[in-house]
Amino acid sequence: MKKFQIIFLEFVIDHEILRFGEFTLKSGRVSPYFFNAGLFNTGEKISFLAKCYADAIAESGIQFDVLFGPAYKGIPLATAAAMALANKHGINKPYCFNRKEAKSHGEGGCIVGADLTGEVLIVDDVITAGTAVREAAEIISDAGAHLNGIAVAMDRQEKGTGEMSAIQEIEESYQIKVVSIISLQNIVDYLMASKNEKLQAYLGAVVAYRETYGIKA
Repeated sequence: MKKFQIIFLEFVIDHEILRFGEFTLKSGRVSPYFFNAGLFNTGEKISFLAKCYADAIAESGIQFDVLFGPAYKGIPLATAAAMALANKHGINKPYCFNRKEAKSHGEGGCIVGADLTGEVLIVDDVITAGTAVREAAEIISDAGAHLNGIAVAMDRQEKGTGEMSAIQEIEESYQIKVVSIISLQNIVDYLMASKNEKLQAYLGAVVAYRETYGIKA
C-alpha cells in the first residue's frame, strides 16, 4: 500500500468513517464493514480527505485540464481537491460543477466555475450503480469536453448484477481509468497487518464477504 492509503485508513477508522460490524446495504447484502463518506463533515476532515484525493490523483498520472464535481456531493469534493492539488503537488487546475437546474438569470446555464473544456477528471465520493457518472458524462459530452478519468474515495470491488463491479463497467464503457484512495483489498491488507486484536477480529468476515461478492482480480 502507498503511505497515503495507510494514513487514510488509520484516519477513517479512528473517526469511525469506516466501521466494522454488520450493516445491511441498499442491495440487501449484509456487509461486515461500512464506509460513510458523509462523515467527512468538518473542516479538518474535508481538508484531510482533499489531500488524500490529491495524492491519489497525482499518483495515478491521469491527464486532465479541469476537475468536475457532479452535484451535489461532488461539488465540495472537487473544490477541496483542486485546492489540495495546488497546495500539496503544485498542480494548479481549474474546477467546475453543475447545477441540478439551469439558471436563467445572471451568468445563466448549468455549469458553475471554470469552462468545462478539454480533458475532464470527475471527483466524487463513490460509484455505486454508475448512474450519477453516466449523467455527468453526458453533461461533459454536451459541453464538447472529454471524460478522461474519475477519482473516488473508495472502490468496494464488489460485483453488481453481473460479474463486474460498477467501476469496472464504467472503465470499460468509457475506456477510462477510475482511481480510488482505497479499495476493499486495501482494507483486507490493513486488517491483516494490524496488531490491534479488535480490528483483526473482523478480518475473517471481511475476507469471506470479498470471496462471496468480490470481483475477480
